[in-house]
Amino acid sequence: MLTLALGLIIPLLGTMLGASFVFFMKDEMSLRVQKSLLGFASGVMVAASVWSLLIPAMEMEEGKGTWSVLPAAVGFLLGMGFLLLLDEVTPHLHLGSVNPEGPRSKLSRTAMLALAVTIHNLPEGMAVGVVFAGAEQGVTNISLASAVAVSLGIAIQNVPEGAIISMPMRAEGNSRWRSFLLGSLSGAVEPIGGLAVVLLASMLTPVLPYMLAFAAGAMFYVVVEELIPEASEGEHTNLSTIGFAIGFVLMMVLDVVMG
Repeated sequence: MLTLALGLIIPLLGTMLGASFVFFMKDEMSLRVQKSLLGFASGVMVAASVWSLLIPAMEMEEGKGTWSVLPAAVGFLLGMGFLLLLDEVTPHLHLGSVNPEGPRSKLSRTAMLALAVTIHNLPEGMAVGVVFAGAEQGVTNISLASAVAVSLGIAIQNVPEGAIISMPMRAEGNSRWRSFLLGSLSGAVEPIGGLAVVLLASMLTPVLPYMLAFAAGAMFYVVVEELIPEASEGEHTNLSTIGFAIGFVLMMVLDVVMG
């Protein structure tokens, strides 16, 4: 139980660590650093989705022959669709953008920035929760060590992510403490979402492969819809490509070594 609690909290601590950079960096984060960190976060999320979620989802159904891919395919599409729906019905503002998305709202720019990041972080919490649920239920191809690896991987990519969130908050005119708190709170959805998935999975064990793939689809949506487009715009896109490669390999190694 303690391991589960720590596993759900560790990603939030990564976000808080990154958000604390607002106290040590006087100026807005450079474009080069932003591009590198966006690519790194993308690489970690893609690797975690493949090695820790999609492959285990198919391995759990391997005795069903060609139909073993069905839960992974259906769950992945449902996860993409869920985030697409959430993106459409929630008023939010992406970092670096001046045009809000979703329904019209009187919310402040800061509130809409926070909502955008909350949408972004929800799939990460779901991913951590579902692999811990699999480990807790004794699924043979999901070990507790591999679940911890996913938690650590998400936490590592949350460090630069927290900085990417808090620094623009500061640039919007918020105080350092307010920017830190908003950046940190954006990660609070991760342990909440993770715990909800753990509780749900314990009651619905037969659909665990679908839930693994669902989390993967949700994370892929964030990567394709938000991270990669932001990393590929303007200058220094080669740095985002390098960051992606480093993030992908790091998460892959973590999963294999600790799995």
